[in-house]
Amino acid sequence: MKPTKRRMNAGSRPTRAELLSVVNRRVPDVIAPGLRVLFCGINPGLYSAWARHHFARPGNRFWPALFASGFTDRLLRPEEEHVLLRLGYGITNLVHRATLGSADLSRKELRAGGRSFEMKVKKYRPAAVAVLGVSAYRVAFDRPKAEVGLQPETMTNALVWVLPNPSGLNAHFTPKALAQVFREFRLHCPAYSGSNSG
Repeated sequence: MKPTKRRMNAGSRPTRAELLSVVNRRVPDVIAPGLRVLFCGINPGLYSAWARHHFARPGNRFWPALFASGFTDRLLRPEEEHVLLRLGYGITNLVHRATLGSADLSRKELRAGGRSFEMKVKKYRPAAVAVLGVSAYRVAFDRPKAEVGLQPETMTNALVWVLPNPSGLNAHFTPKALAQVFREFRLHCPAYSGSNSG
């Protein structure tokens, strides 16, 4: 039986046993052809796998950064992730299996994830892609000197940006600094026609 997505109510938190039961579970992509931006996380954390929604863990700053930077006109909840498709945005991951942390992923997995992501970009043809995590990007795409920001190479004609990992554990970027980097990316994104026809 396919696990259903959870509507996360205030105060609803998984037990440790529930979290451990979802190791290696996937979180379905939020994707469609011809998007303005395809955001790419590293891999789902256990909380997101339990909730079946991207960036679901309390304290993750992805959704606040989207709002603060102007990608969305209100703060979306993780269970509202499909609203993004109407705005021309989607979400996927480099590696689809859930782990306690991205440190549990091997270099081989990340490199395979990079190849898989490139195939997905070729299929869905977003105008821009944003990989959320510079360390993972460096390994997955063999770009050891890559920095946060616009990358010199494109991917199937899509602009490529690297954004900071929005995890609350990323102490290198405050919420304000994270929003500023997201805003810079938004201002460079191609215009969106509102059509997902590809």
